[in-house]
Formats: sequence, C-alpha cells, structure tokens
Amino acid sequence: MSSKPTHIAYVVTDPREGSDRKPIWREVGAIWPHKNGTGFDLVLVDQLSVSGRIVCTERKEKTAEQAA
Repeated sequence: MSSKPTHIAYVVTDPREGSDRKPIWREVGAIWPHKNGTGFDLVLVDQLSVSGRIVCTERKEKTAEQAA
C-alpha cells in the first residue's frame, strides 16, 4: 500500500423523508488500490458500527483549517 489513500469512505445518513436537513457525512475509513489494479483495501476506523450507505470519494488534501 502507498502511504496515502486514494479515496475516503463515509457513512451517509439521509434525513427523514419530508425533512429539509442535509445528509450527514461521517468519515469512517480510507481506501488504497491494490498494486495489480484489480481491487481495493478498505480500512475502517476501530470500534465502528456501520449500517446504511457507505460512499467512497477521491481523497483531497485538507487545508490547515479543515484539519483543526
């Protein structure tokens, strides 16, 4: 695995039907591609209970403000 993941995994909780709230995105893991290019490793944070929808997006560098 390379030192930085290529994608980030989020659990997305959709608001109840009829609500004007936005979905809640919680970062739960990171994804690294296999060296042979045929798959990925998804590494989830410790002690995580996951249910619902998992969304994987390309990783973007966080600014100093976002990291704090």
